Amino acid sequence: MTATATPCRHAEPVMGTVVSFTVFTDSGDADSMIRRACAGLHRDDRMFSTWKPESPMSRFRAGQLDAADLTPEISAVLDRCRELRTMTGGWFDPWAMPGGVDPTGMVKGWAAQRALDTLVEGGATAAMVNAGGDLAAAGTPPGEPGWRIGIRHPWQPVAFAAVVTVCGAVATSGDYERPGQLLDPATGSVSRRAASATVVGPDLAVADALATALAVGGSDMFERFDAIPGYEAYLIGADGAEASTPGMPFVSSDA
Repeated sequence: MTATATPCRHAEPVMGTVVSFTVFTDSGDADSMIRRACAGLHRDDRMFSTWKPESPMSRFRAGQLDAADLTPEISAVLDRCRELRTMTGGWFDPWAMPGGVDPTGMVKGWAAQRALDTLVEGGATAAMVNAGGDLAAAGTPPGEPGWRIGIRHPWQPVAFAAVVTVCGAVATSGDYERPGQLLDPATGSVSRRAASATVVGPDLAVADALATALAVGGSDMFERFDAIPGYEAYLIGADGAEASTPGMPFVSSDA
């Protein structure tokens, strides 16, 4: 079946950003789907926020909760973080952050991917969840081969460094987004190896963590993508030099 040409759109303030929804459906109630997805995002924020002292994640970081007392969702996210720490050779390491373990570098993508799954399960034919610039998408918009996504230029806020077409996830990280917040896990000092790091792949939780690792590790992390099937990378170095993996789905300039 073909999705209707007019999508349902919504913007939800949550998780310290604005999460926007674009939903195509030829059956079902898109507004209800979005409400359920938003409820899930707020629930995830209440669990994982490191800014809310009453959240289970904050209480765990403060030593007020033991690992055995964590929700299944938090335990699963921390298990995934351990896997990604190994996959990235330590360039993504929530245990190296100040103040205790901090999975923020993956949680926003994880929550947005869950929101997208809620939309698909509810009957969305095509949908995209944009969590402050990190996107999870399913299906394709009517008449399009995929979702066309612009990657912000690190030094020209109103320009794109590149455009990609995807049917999955896109995550971008860089010092321009959070100046001084990208830390080298080995030294604890600010990492300025990359101006912008973008990763595409099937799952936004993984892409989010890999983009963080790429922004921190630069070319050292870029070399690891040969061993990470299903994910492609685009790196703009601090000196402006660009590199991309062979399968990065760029849109040509004449498309």
